[in-house]
Amino acid sequence: MSTQRFPALTQEQMNPAQKQMADAIAAGPRGSVRGPFNVLLRSPDLGDRVQRVGEYVRFKSSLSQRLNELGIIMVARKWTAQYEWYAHRALAVKAGLSEAICDAIAEGKRPANMAADETIVYNFSHELLETTRVSDATFNAMTATFGEQGAVDLIGALGYYTIVSMVLNVGEVALPPDAVPLKPLR
Repeated sequence: MSTQRFPALTQEQMNPAQKQMADAIAAGPRGSVRGPFNVLLRSPDLGDRVQRVGEYVRFKSSLSQRLNELGIIMVARKWTAQYEWYAHRALAVKAGLSEAICDAIAEGKRPANMAADETIVYNFSHELLETTRVSDATFNAMTATFGEQGAVDLIGALGYYTIVSMVLNVGEVALPPDAVPLKPLR
């Protein structure tokens, strides 16, 4: 996979800070530099800080992977971030989120038949992404079910994947040939 705006950097083209960032990513749970990270190598100090936040919100969140991926695909849909949607829709389904929920989000619709915990995460994410605020009722439902840490971890995931969406969209990170792109909602 390549990008149109930021060609992949080889080890020979990287400066020491870029190599350090790439090595840290490759040694972590991601295993390789892909997705937004080739773009972020252009600012290795920022890129390394961002990737460390991403490692937490993706792999160490207090929320289950299923619920975390629900929030992530909502961000991908909000930004029509093609690569993010491609990667995380598959991870969401693998984590137990139904394909029907993913399909509804892809169409910009509220999913039907969500479990109670999915509804809470969906409502919180939807309100924050669409209005930049969260109502008291939604906040209270979130913290009553997942605690304050769960609320903050979800905010962190939504914020992190917003940065990722911006990087992917500006970098025009290419999809694999077999991927079906999201349709624009507007």
